[in-house]
Amino acid sequence: MTTTSEAPADRLAARLYDQLYDEDEDSRVCRDISDEACRVVPGNFFRNTLAQAASKLGDALINPKTTLPWLLTSLQAPGWIAGLLVPIRESGSMLPQLGIAAWVRRLPVRKWSYVGGAVAQALVVIGLALTALTLTGAAAGYAVLGLVVVFSLARGFSSVASKDVLGKTVPKTRRGRVTGFASSAAGLGTLVFAVVLWFSPDGDRPYAVLLGFAGLLWLVSAAVYSTIREAPGATEGGANGLREAFERLSVLRDDAGFRRFLAARALLVGSGLAAPFLVVLANQKASTSLAYFFVAQGLSSLISGPAWGALADRSSRRLLLLTACGAGTLGSVVFLVDRWAPGIASTAWFLPGAFFLLALLHDGVRLARKTYVVDLAGGNKRTDYVAVGNTLIGAFLLVVGGITAVVQQFSTGAAILLLSLAAFAAAWVARRLPEVQ
Repeated sequence: MTTTSEAPADRLAARLYDQLYDEDEDSRVCRDISDEACRVVPGNFFRNTLAQAASKLGDALINPKTTLPWLLTSLQAPGWIAGLLVPIRESGSMLPQLGIAAWVRRLPVRKWSYVGGAVAQALVVIGLALTALTLTGAAAGYAVLGLVVVFSLARGFSSVASKDVLGKTVPKTRRGRVTGFASSAAGLGTLVFAVVLWFSPDGDRPYAVLLGFAGLLWLVSAAVYSTIREAPGATEGGANGLREAFERLSVLRDDAGFRRFLAARALLVGSGLAAPFLVVLANQKASTSLAYFFVAQGLSSLISGPAWGALADRSSRRLLLLTACGAGTLGSVVFLVDRWAPGIASTAWFLPGAFFLLALLHDGVRLARKTYVVDLAGGNKRTDYVAVGNTLIGAFLLVVGGITAVVQQFSTGAAILLLSLAAFAAAWVARRLPEVQ
């Protein structure tokens, strides 16, 4: 931190922050951060929020569940590639993230890890825009797939650093508001872009412009993040996180409840993997617009949290069971309608509506599993459970993604049905989980 003098922007941030929390400089809450960081909390609060909002909106605009599958289908790329986008994006940042975390912990000032990752993501997204303008067929598909691999690795660096910097610069009881404001802003921004797409002409140019703007958002995020005032921190604990995670696999042997939870979580990866197939199916039928899916995506982000949060606080096990059954039922209905009532499946509203419901259910799945594992574990066990769970689920995502990509070659509907059956199996496993609330 270079100076304690306040620029006009810092003074404005301080006034807004104190009004938001009904505080002043002398009574400001500064739990779990240093005295040095406490003096510049307001500015850091809004810088974290703005940087997160820009990156979340950028993520929404290049979503591997919506934009990229639609683009691949429009470019006549091989269909199996769309099925690998989500597994690669998720596992590509999840598996190496354990090792990345060890490297980031060696840095006294960690915001530059986020900045570097954000700039790399911006360059990748600009590469996706160029691909949309210049390539078609298999070449376009392979280019998109390779760029998504690089994107996921860069995302891992930003993800690890952002959590650590947030903890160093924003006090406890204030951090959730950062993510909440950023998510709401991204949801509203997604709806705005849905309107833009609605009035855009057909062809690949609107998607290239969309991707180019997403790249600009990541550059904005990097620029804003670079201005966060982060004091140097401790650099201990930089051991090899991946090796430590495998050494902790003993929790699978010792904790039957965690084994069942991990099995249910693994079977429920389909709640996220099925979404791109709905988009591909819609584009194949040429009966709707990508704008509908942007509306569905934005609305689900805005409305899903409060209801699922209340249910998770009462019983995350029941929420997991409910959303698993819902995902299985929804996918089965989509398969049956596509197979036996293609006229309904080809309407402009059916598949975007199914996507909206699936997005709501997937948000419930994510909240249920996060709440359950936090409440299941105690003390240091949480770190072990998260490390082991992320490592195994990251690998499992690649396996399931490969299987569904093969099945999708024969039938997109069959891939959706396969993931739906896995969700029903997850519900069967979840019913035997112990209550932890």
